[in-house]
Amino acid sequence: MSLLGKLFGAGGKGGKSASPQEAIQRLRDTEEMLTKKQDFLEKKIDQELITAKKNGTKNKRAALQALKRKKRYEKQLGQIDGTLSTIEFQREALENANTNTEVLKNMGFAAKAMKAAHENMDIDKVDDLMQDITEQQELAQEISDAISKPVGFGEEFDEDDLLAELEELEQEELDKNLLEIASTENVPLPNVPSTSLPARPAGNGYIGLATQA
Repeated sequence: MSLLGKLFGAGGKGGKSASPQEAIQRLRDTEEMLTKKQDFLEKKIDQELITAKKNGTKNKRAALQALKRKKRYEKQLGQIDGTLSTIEFQREALENANTNTEVLKNMGFAAKAMKAAHENMDIDKVDDLMQDITEQQELAQEISDAISKPVGFGEEFDEDDLLAELEELEQEELDKNLLEIASTENVPLPNVPSTSLPARPAGNGYIGLATQA
């Protein structure tokens, strides 16, 4: 049985398969366990390296044994690194698959809800309803226009007749102004005096005026 099979207890044909959420949680637990194992092995490697250095000159046999253990720990650490990479890849793929499954499930639920909402709808009925709405809107607009139109209280006047009457009034006013101007121009001038002017005395006019004065 593979390592993953041992970790997750994969059963035979009759075994119950785990849900995606359960599998994801188990993978996360496994990652945490292996990470702790990594920390432990790294500490052991450091210890064996210290032991090898300490006994390098004094006890060569003990130093070699420490290096051998260090090599085994490093091999185990490398295997765990590879296993963690595999588990991380599998967990991410499973999370993506689970997300896609939930998305498709919700989309299917929405599609069924939309189908149920449209089940009792008839496109012909919708068209008839929209036509009725349009007619009612047009009627409402006509009523609004009729209400806003000024009311003449039953009296109707021909606009052409009103314009003709206005022209007559303007013409009368113009004729009146012309008559006033004509009467002003025919005002009689003052009468010319009938008495003759006195004759001018002989000689210098200036002297005659002085003597007369």
